[in-house]
Amino acid sequence: MSLLEGLGSGLIDALLALLMHGVGLLPASLAEPFEYRFMQRALLTSILVGGICGLLSSFVVLKRWSLLGDAISHAVLPGVAIAYLLGWPFFIGAFITGALTSLGIGAIERHTRIKSDAAMGLMFTAAFALGIVIISQIASSTHLMHILFGNVLGVQTSALLLTLLAGVIAVLVIWLAFRPLLLYTFDPQQAQALGFNITLIHYGLILLLTLTIVASLETVGIILVVAMLITPGATAHLLTDRFKPMLVIAVLVGIVSAVAGLLLSFHLDVASGGAIVLVATALFCLALIAAPKHGLLVRLWQRRAAE
Repeated sequence: MSLLEGLGSGLIDALLALLMHGVGLLPASLAEPFEYRFMQRALLTSILVGGICGLLSSFVVLKRWSLLGDAISHAVLPGVAIAYLLGWPFFIGAFITGALTSLGIGAIERHTRIKSDAAMGLMFTAAFALGIVIISQIASSTHLMHILFGNVLGVQTSALLLTLLAGVIAVLVIWLAFRPLLLYTFDPQQAQALGFNITLIHYGLILLLTLTIVASLETVGIILVVAMLITPGATAHLLTDRFKPMLVIAVLVGIVSAVAGLLLSFHLDVASGGAIVLVATALFCLALIAAPKHGLLVRLWQRRAAE
């Protein structure tokens, strides 16, 4: 084992030990599954993925980038398949194809008459189709199916370290560039007028989104990661009109969804990625109905009061 691998394993062990102190405070019925080592690793990965996706989902929702997230998540498939054939880490192939697809969408939008939605549709369907063709030529694609649908219960140390690294990068970038990102999200023209390079911000945010998607592959999978990049932000958007509280709520929704989905996956023996997304969707439906300002019940009551 190399020095770097040893440091990574030591860091993971320290985080797991810290996490288990918190788990020990839970009721026995909830803490019982985490006696197993694989569940401890899955819990840490779920918290990281839920937090990262929740953090970025606010930007995705407010920028109306839902289709872009879908495009990138599907576009990484050929990179994953090629990396599998070459024996490379999935991260390398997925990130390269995701980044190239993002740049291709921007190039088509800027230099042709094709609008952004059509450019996204063209790029991600072509990339996804290429990935399917490559996978069809691989004799054993069982592990690749985990990339499609996620398998947090079997997450490896390398994937856990990648998720941790992606989380640290996402938090640092958003913290250090919060003001330009905030201005770009709500008013790109004002951001440009104040001297910010909106092209750099645009592609930087897209690359950060790509990194998050790649880091979430083995947890919720390519197909479902887009839901985790939309649902927490959409839920938070129903609960608050202020951006900073929206970020916090979206992160909490992402973490709660990931942990609750993990527990459901363990007890019901169902797919972990699907369980996580279903919990997130249930939280969105609850907010849609009962949100104090934008919920359906409040609107119904206001309509009846006006009559």
